[in-house]
This record gives sequence, structure tokens and C-alpha cells, in this order.
Amino acid sequence: MASTSTSLTLPVLPLDDEVVLPGMVVPLDLNDADVRAAVEAAQAAARSQPGKPRVLLVPRIDGTYASTGVLGTVEQVGRLADGDPGALIRGRGRVQIGAGTTGPGAALWVEGTRVDESAPEPLSGQVAELVKEYKALATAWLRKRGAWQVVDRVQAIDDVSALADNSGYSPFLSTEQKVELLETADPVARLKLATQQLRDHLAEQDVAETIAKDVQEGVDKQQREFLLRRQLEAVRKELRELNGERDGEESDDYRARVEAADLPENVREAALKEVDKLERSSDQSPEGSWIRTWLDTVLELPWNERTEDAYDIQGAKGVLDAEHAGLEDVKERITEYLAVRKRRTDRGLGVVGGRRGGAVLALVGPPGVGKTSLGESVAHAMGRKFVRVALGGVRDEAEIRGHRRTYVGALPGRIVRAIKEAGSMNPVVLLDEIDKVGSDFRGDPAAALLEVLDPAQNHTFRDHYLEVELDLSDVVFLATANVLEAIPEALLDRMELVRLDGYTEDEKIVIARDHLLPRQLERAGLQADEVAIDEGALRKLAGEYTREAGVRNLERSIARLLRKVAAQHELGERKLPFTVGEADLRGLIGRPHHVPESAQDPAERRTAVPGVATGLAVTGAGGDVLFVEASLADPETGAAGLTLTGQLGDVMKESAQIALSFLRSHGAELELPVADLKDRGVHIHFPAGAVPKDGPSAGITMTTALASLLSGRPLRTDVAMTGEVSLTGRVLPIGGVKQKLLAAQRAGVTTVIIPKRNEPDLDDVPAEVLDKLDVHAVTDVRQVLELALSPAISGVAPEVPVAA
Repeated sequence: MASTSTSLTLPVLPLDDEVVLPGMVVPLDLNDADVRAAVEAAQAAARSQPGKPRVLLVPRIDGTYASTGVLGTVEQVGRLADGDPGALIRGRGRVQIGAGTTGPGAALWVEGTRVDESAPEPLSGQVAELVKEYKALATAWLRKRGAWQVVDRVQAIDDVSALADNSGYSPFLSTEQKVELLETADPVARLKLATQQLRDHLAEQDVAETIAKDVQEGVDKQQREFLLRRQLEAVRKELRELNGERDGEESDDYRARVEAADLPENVREAALKEVDKLERSSDQSPEGSWIRTWLDTVLELPWNERTEDAYDIQGAKGVLDAEHAGLEDVKERITEYLAVRKRRTDRGLGVVGGRRGGAVLALVGPPGVGKTSLGESVAHAMGRKFVRVALGGVRDEAEIRGHRRTYVGALPGRIVRAIKEAGSMNPVVLLDEIDKVGSDFRGDPAAALLEVLDPAQNHTFRDHYLEVELDLSDVVFLATANVLEAIPEALLDRMELVRLDGYTEDEKIVIARDHLLPRQLERAGLQADEVAIDEGALRKLAGEYTREAGVRNLERSIARLLRKVAAQHELGERKLPFTVGEADLRGLIGRPHHVPESAQDPAERRTAVPGVATGLAVTGAGGDVLFVEASLADPETGAAGLTLTGQLGDVMKESAQIALSFLRSHGAELELPVADLKDRGVHIHFPAGAVPKDGPSAGITMTTALASLLSGRPLRTDVAMTGEVSLTGRVLPIGGVKQKLLAAQRAGVTTVIIPKRNEPDLDDVPAEVLDKLDVHAVTDVRQVLELALSPAISGVAPEVPVAA
């Protein structure tokens, strides 16, 4: 333990935010009043006693004196290096500060006690190791700083206390750390503290040096890469000059490309701004690659490229007629569009208010009727480029309007890519399967199409990637869809609707003969003079092997037929040329799949028993025949009420309730045994139970089936019907009349009952279909029953089918 002894009375020399340890020699500026007062007081006191003037060096931190000071002797008074008066003071030893007292001069005098700082002799092994470690750490630090002359002086210090106080010269120690060393009286503890402080500093210095080295290596690498790239550019330039090429053909001279390109003024300004940014950015900046990609996209777009429309109206009509049979509505609409465009151009009205005369047509119809191929024919007829954009399954709004350039891998939307692919600003763009567009957390693509398909807005269309206005007003947009209800109302309002309700049987024969058969002959490797299919075989293929609104399955059947003939010829089983007749179909491709109801034996027809009625419906694949079956439960089972099966929607369930309520309230008038409806359960079933069904148009079909069940009179096998029924028995209008009549004609039905208010829709039905159908327009269910039910057999009581 260190002990204290020797009392002293000394003038205080305060050190603001500085610490002097014993053994240190420091110069002090005498211009400081406190320093000058203390030195003068010490000199005055020294005149009366031997020795050098003595002062007490005390750290003063934030106005507060430390509890321990250092006895200092004034070695010399003179001038400092800058010429100011100063004093050279040496620290001698620690002094424990006591109470204040009086003395000569203006200085503050205090009483103090010298602290015994002697270390134990001899040094223990642990202390010796500590001395060795401190000297090694101090030597390493001094060598890093290049202070070789100080290394020998530190190595020559053997006293533990003096060695620890030598840390006072360390510039990396804070004032608080030096005060802690000053107030630690035990020399060994003080040396431990100094060693730890020096060790921590060296560790921090190593980390800092490592970081600085890594940073310097990165900077050196960037500088080296920059220098190599500059050298590479210089080498390429020399090679181009040697080969006689123009300077800059392979370089990124975007400014020259933008100025040479034929761009609209607003696009040119935006492109030049991006070029300015590119020139200011470094080669390693990721923004540079984004700007280059954007500039490449802008420069590749055909801003002022347009194809000249073919205003040969007769020629365009001839092209449409040659490539598509039927579809008169679409052909007329395209012909009207071309005629109006021709007249506007002739009168100088090509551009009005910045907009041109584009068109947006929605082709809605079942699969296989030629909606997609019609787009190519329209482009061919107009002399324009054609681009198809598949929208089926698209769920991201950015697919339409593009991604923001800040995203990695950003691209323009499909509309801009279609314009770029077409190479002109007025192509025919087919938006295929627009009813299959979905929406999720990434947005609603259908909402993004609102601006694209609005003729009043799309002349200033902005893609999120380009962020410049793109004129789409001269583009002819054709949208295709199978289901009209799946298209959002706001989007449908921006398009002109053209329905393709399917082909008649005669149209299918023409399409098969003129288009499908030649194409499939080529795919089967056959010549037109080797295999032929007569009209009777084509008619049977269309009527009994396929039953569809379009011709896709018909083409598959023809392809299968030709493959079979080709295979038989290669096997030596059949010689060519060969004409496929109606009788050859069964042997080549098997039995028919769709035999008309009218072709079956009367006893085997579905409507041969009471309670079964034939209705007409519209599905996503076109019109179809729908059967309705009704039965009454045994009264002993007690299962009263109405049972509906066949995956029916809410609207169809309500139609069944209305039909049942009408018969209950008007059964006596219709001479039906309505008592059975009260006491026995009624079951109505729609076959093909795996297919969901909904809609009001089966109302009169269900009413007629129940009336047939109660009266015991089966329905006529050649009658089909469609119409909504009200509680008073009125027959209300429905939709899809053309598709339903086409389905009835395909199914072999000869008599069709429709609502009276749908009679104007018959104008859309082809004349050859109406010639084969006996269409009755009715206003009341009573008329339906008179037309549809078979006559009652006099004297025979009706038999009511009972459900098991």
C-alpha cells in the first residue's frame, strides 16, 4: 500500500482541460493571468527559501479542480517559440490537495500532502511482466509514428511509477483518462491502467487501418478500371480510324443519335435531358445503365412511322370475304370504318384536335368462330401491320402500363411493346381474351386498359416506363372475348360491340371446303387431287360429329380423317385418289357423337314421357339445347316442397319458384290437378349436373315441364323454347336469341318458341336458319302450352310420373 507524508503549502497553477503527470516537462504561457500569478507567487516565496520556485499543477475541468495535483518546479522563465513570455515547468510528484490558505501574491494557495509513489523492491514477476508488456506496446505505437528517438528513452525507464506517468505524453488519451491516471496513487495499478489504455488504442488503430486499407484498395480498383476503360476506348478509336469507320459508330454517342432521330418535340426534350444525366453519371453508376436502356427503347419506337391505309374499299371487302365466310356484321363495320377514313382524308380531316380516327371493336362470341384470325384479315384488308397481345391470365397492371424505371428489370407495357414490334404508329392491335384478365394485389389490368381503349384519351397515353406521351389514336384496337359479362362495364362502354354468334351449318360447309380442308391437306402431306371430301360427308361431320358454334372441332375431325386416309395409304390398305363419302365416315373415325333428337326412335326420345321439356341456353361455347325434367314424389313419403338439382344459380332457382307458384294459382284454369302440387313434393332436375347453370330464360321451359307432368301430356319432340316467365304467366324477353336458334337448328329442332318482345332479334338470324325453323313469338304461357304439349287422348286419364 502507498502511504502519504510531507505537508506542503503551494500556489495553485490551474490547467484548463489539461493534465500534467510527474516526470513531464511542459511550457506554459505567462500571458494567462492564473499562470503568471502562480509563477510570480512561487518566485516570491523562493527568495526566502533555497531551491527552485514550486507550484501546484491542478487540472481544472469545467471549472472544477481535481482532488490530486502535481508538484512542479519552475525550471526556467523566458520566451516561448512564438516570442510570448513563458515558463518551463517540470512535474515532480503527486500532491493530495487539502484546505486553502494565504500566501504572497495574487495566486490561490493551498495546503497539500506529498503522496508516496514508491513501488515495492524488488519487483514481483507479475509486475515485471506488466512493465515488459507496457514497454512493448509503447514501442510498437512509437514505431508506427516514426518516433525512434523516444523508443530508447522509454526502454531506459525502470521505475514503475515513472513508466506509468510516461503515458501523460500520449496524445490519444482524453483529459478524463489522464485525470484517472493522476488520481491513481498505486504505481502498479496505475501501470495496469496505462497498459490497458494503450492496448485499447492500438486495437482501435488496427481496425481503422484495416478499414482505411480496404477503402484505399476499392478506390485504387475504381481508378484502375477507369484508366483501363479509357485506354480501351482509345484503342477502339484507333482501330476504327485504321478501318476507315466513322468515329462513334460503336460508342454510346446517344446525343448524336437523339439529335439525328426523327422524334416529336416533347420526346426529343425528354431524351436530351436523359442524355445530360448520362453524361454527368459515371460508367459504374447503375443509373447509367437505366438511362441507356430507356434511350434505346425510345429510339427504337417508330414515333413518326405510319403505313398508308389501303382505301380500296371494294378490294378490302374482297379480302375479308375471301378469308372469312359469314361474319357479315364485322365485315360491314370494317368496310364502314375504311369508307369514313377515306372520306375524311379526301376532305383534309385526317387529324382533328390532335386525334386521328382510330377504332375500338370488341368481338364477342364463342370459341372457334374466328375472332383471332379476323384481326389478321382486318390488318390485311387495311394494309396495316398486325400485332397480337395475349391478355389471358394477366394480373399485373404494369403489364399494360409498364414498370417504373426505378425497378430492376423494368420494361415498358405490352401496348408500347406492341407498337415497337409493329414498327408503325397505326397498326392493328388485337387484345386477345380480354375477358380473361384478372386482378390481384398488383392492380387491375382492366382498369389500366380504360385509357388505352378510350378514343377521347388515348392520343396522350403515358406509359409508366417511358413517361412521355404516346399517340394511340390512330391504332385500330380489336378486343376478343368469349363471355360478355366478364368484361367490366366501364371498359365495355369504351368499345363498339360486335357479336359473333356462331356459324350456320351451310356456313360451316363453306368454311370447311374453302379453308379448313386445304390447310389440313397440306399438314397431312396430301394433294388436293389425292383426297377429297364430298359435301354430304362435310355436312354429317358438322352436324353429327361436332356440335359447336365455331369450327375448331370440325377442323380437328377433318385432320383426323385425313390422317387416317394417309396412314391407310402408307400401309397399302387404300389407294389414292380417294373421295370420302358420308358412308365412309363411320369406318374411318368411328360413330357420330351428336345424334339429333329428331333422328332417334320416338320411344327413346327424352321428351317421350310427360314432365320433360326442351329449352335453349347460351354458354361460353355458344348456344346449346337444355333439357328440364320434373317429377312428383309419392304422397306417402311426406316429402312436400320443391327440390332443385343440377347446379342451379339463384336466378334459375327463383324461376322455378315462379313457375310452381303460377301453376298453383292458375291450375284450375288450365285444367291441371293442382292438388298434387300441394300434397306431394316436386323435383325439377337439369341434366349435365356437373355444369353450373343460371339465368331467367328457362322459366317457360320449367313451367311447361310441370304442366306436362301434371297433365300427363308429353311435349312435342320437335319443339324447343326460351323465355322468362312472370307470376301472371307473361313471357318476358331474354338475350342470345341468335345463338339459341342456331343451337336449335344444329340439334334438329324444327319449332322454336320465343318471347314476342324478342321478335326484332330475328333480323340478326341468317335467312337459311329461319327457313328451317318454325318460330313462334308468344306473350303468355297459355300459348306455350298449346304449342308445346301433345294433344290429350280422349277418355284416358293422365298418368303422373312418381319419383322413387
